[in-house]
Amino acid sequence: MAHVTLHNAAGYAQDIKARSHQLKSDEPESNGGKDTGPAPYELLLAALASCTSLTLRMYADRKGWDLGSISVDAHFGRDDSGLETISRKISFGNALSQEQLTRLAEICEKTPVTKTIRQGTAIQTSMA
Repeated sequence: MAHVTLHNAAGYAQDIKARSHQLKSDEPESNGGKDTGPAPYELLLAALASCTSLTLRMYADRKGWDLGSISVDAHFGRDDSGLETISRKISFGNALSQEQLTRLAEICEKTPVTKTIRQGTAIQTSMA
């Protein structure tokens, strides 16, 4: 369904390839990186935000709803006890009814990346 490859020559900068797309990942300078790209948790949030927006747009298009622009503000946090949380705030360029907003909020909970993060996905690792 999805596949990426990654190459790291040295340091913390990561070169990622997803289909024909080239991405970078790195740590901020405060963590010893060169800040040449988003940090891994930022990429995770980007995946959640983009999946949320895409899914909402697809749903609204099928319903004939004009959402206008979609903005998603996502934040990852960890408290002192180690509890991790993700919050997201979604806004739209066009005014929507309360009924539409309620339905779109329900759709947010059903987006593929939301479900993957919530259920916890098994990771199998092998060394070559």
